[in-house]
Amino acid sequence: MIADLLTIVLVSAGAVFFLAGTVGLLRFPDPLSRLHALTKADSLGLGLIALGLVPQAGSVWMALKLLLVWLLVLAGSTAAGQMLARLHRAEAADD
Repeated sequence: MIADLLTIVLVSAGAVFFLAGTVGLLRFPDPLSRLHALTKADSLGLGLIALGLVPQAGSVWMALKLLLVWLLVLAGSTAAGQMLARLHRAEAADD
């Protein structure tokens, strides 16, 4: 019962952060602030969802897989965000 409640709370909070990142993507004025809002909110949202699913995992191995997926996505989105920011800065310098 407590594990189910914890899952509902954390997954719902993660969905709220995903929604906030999407709103930031649509509302912020320049590409760098859009990118910042999206990467930060999505990283935290996915982390909350992964942590919310850990109590529902059948084994420790499955819980570790969930956390590993979150860490890999965190590293990948950080690298992609850096590359997009550098590309935007290089294009802005050309203009």
